[in-house]
Amino acid sequence: MGTYSNIRNVRHTNLVKLICSCSETELGALVLPYMPNGSLEKWLYSENYCLNLFQRVSIMVDVASALEYLHHGLPDPVVHCDLNPSNVLLDNDMVAHVGDFGIAKILTHKRPATRSITLGTLGYVAPGKKPTDDMFSGELTLRQWVTSSISNKIMEVIDRKLLKTEDGGHAIATNCNLLAIFKLGLECSRELPEERIDIKEVVIKLDQIKWQMTNGN
Repeated sequence: MGTYSNIRNVRHTNLVKLICSCSETELGALVLPYMPNGSLEKWLYSENYCLNLFQRVSIMVDVASALEYLHHGLPDPVVHCDLNPSNVLLDNDMVAHVGDFGIAKILTHKRPATRSITLGTLGYVAPGKKPTDDMFSGELTLRQWVTSSISNKIMEVIDRKLLKTEDGGHAIATNCNLLAIFKLGLECSRELPEERIDIKEVVIKLDQIKWQMTNGN
């Protein structure tokens, strides 16, 4: 509950609002707003739900905006440390809200990091040896595979749900938008943290992609 007490006054449209907390019991309890559309995980990995490309880009913008606020909009930046689809909740209007700060780190100007809690979802840790490294042995890396796939086989590596048509029209997904998203993803996932794109620039680029999709360019 300590981390929650430090961020309970954090307010942003794309962050799950902490209504109140109770620490009188052994387990403790948190009261959060109800999100009718559940988690992003459900929409990405269930055959019963489908997000078109525009919806996905909108959610990307929401999540990136939340991270920009956490990283740059507070006196002491907050690093989420466990961002994954199950921690992104969707409201009635499909607006994304980032939640579950169970292993968040609060960075201060006095100390690099105030705490490091190991609870949470196993995810990417950089740099260093990872269990998945053996899958890309030799000269083949995940980055190179994605890069080589983008140029001429982009339609073979995306979610087939993005290719569904509406009213017999053209596919919602377009090569140019998908290419821009892939490239941005690569910039965000460079092996060395200092080489990765800043979240502020990520928000700008995602807003540009969304604007182009809205205006049909």
